Amino acid sequence: MRALKAVCAGTLSLALFAFGPAALADDAMLVLELKDHKFNPVNPAVPANTRVKVTVKNLDSTPAEFESRDFDAEKVIPPNGEITVNIGPLDPGTYDFFDEYHEQQSTTQLTVK
Repeated sequence: MRALKAVCAGTLSLALFAFGPAALADDAMLVLELKDHKFNPVNPAVPANTRVKVTVKNLDSTPAEFESRDFDAEKVIPPNGEITVNIGPLDPGTYDFFDEYHEQQSTTQLTVK
């Protein structure tokens, strides 16, 4: 039994060393709504150097495509549907994102601080 406890403790220590404390923390979350080809909130903010789980709800009756050239994201959202993507960790700054099908109307910025 002692040997098993020692192995478990060693495995946990190795995981903390390899991945750091962030590996045990929950990801930050951001919920965006897309209505009439515009995102809400208009200029969301997320913490820097943190992985962020982004949920995008498409409230329109047409498909949309959540995309960014500044961070790795590209995913189609069905009409009246939602998707989830993980982004980051990102350095502090501003990052554009948009609905590729309506880029002119929908482009907005994510602030990372």
